Amino acid sequence: MSKLPSPRTQDRYDRFAQAVDTPMLVLTILWIPVLIVPLATAVHGTVATTFSTIDYTVWALFSLEYLIKLWLAPERGRFFRTHLLDLLIVAVPFFRPLRMGRLVRLLRLTRVGVVLAEGLRRARSILTHNGFHFVVLAAGVLVFVCAGLVTFAERNAHGANIHDFGQGLWWAIVTVTTVGYGDRYPVTAFGQGVAVLLMLTGIGLIGTLTATVASYFVQEKTNATDERLERIESLLAQLVGLRDSND
Repeated sequence: MSKLPSPRTQDRYDRFAQAVDTPMLVLTILWIPVLIVPLATAVHGTVATTFSTIDYTVWALFSLEYLIKLWLAPERGRFFRTHLLDLLIVAVPFFRPLRMGRLVRLLRLTRVGVVLAEGLRRARSILTHNGFHFVVLAAGVLVFVCAGLVTFAERNAHGANIHDFGQGLWWAIVTVTTVGYGDRYPVTAFGQGVAVLLMLTGIGLIGTLTATVASYFVQEKTNATDERLERIESLLAQLVGLRDSND
């Protein structure tokens, strides 16, 4: 019969995981461009050095996180089996010395894929919190549809400055986020009507996204407190049971 992990051991692991999960999610999101940009275009000099420094620093932090979690894990074998993606992030850079033509590019693509998957895994609880994924989907559909409608209305209009879908998409994103650079704007009545629709609905969607993310972190803190209280109650029950058995 396998030995159950003690509540104290599990508590130490959970405390560390809760403390680092959000910062590591942010690092994952920031890490992705550092990995993708050198694949899309050649970088040299200071830029290449900066990218390499950031890459190694973030990789070192991920390695440290993995090793600490492995050490704190109540069941290390189970942790190893259920965190293979984390292990891949740590292990793939060790194959860099194998400078074998296409293999180098394949390894870089593999790293990008692994880090993207890790980012999605870490963000999964946020994306599924209070229908957040549906709000994101609605916001994305609204932006793309409005960009398409404005492009259709503006591309052949006299004095228009939105001539293709890329410019329309840029305008839609700037508008829905209320940044409003003013470099792209509709000049036709139909395009301006679409802009009004995007402004009115976009403010609500962006506000909902922000509120959902904020409520997620508040709920996470509440859940962590509840779990800690449950462990304290479990320990107290064990102590009472030991006292009764001794009596």
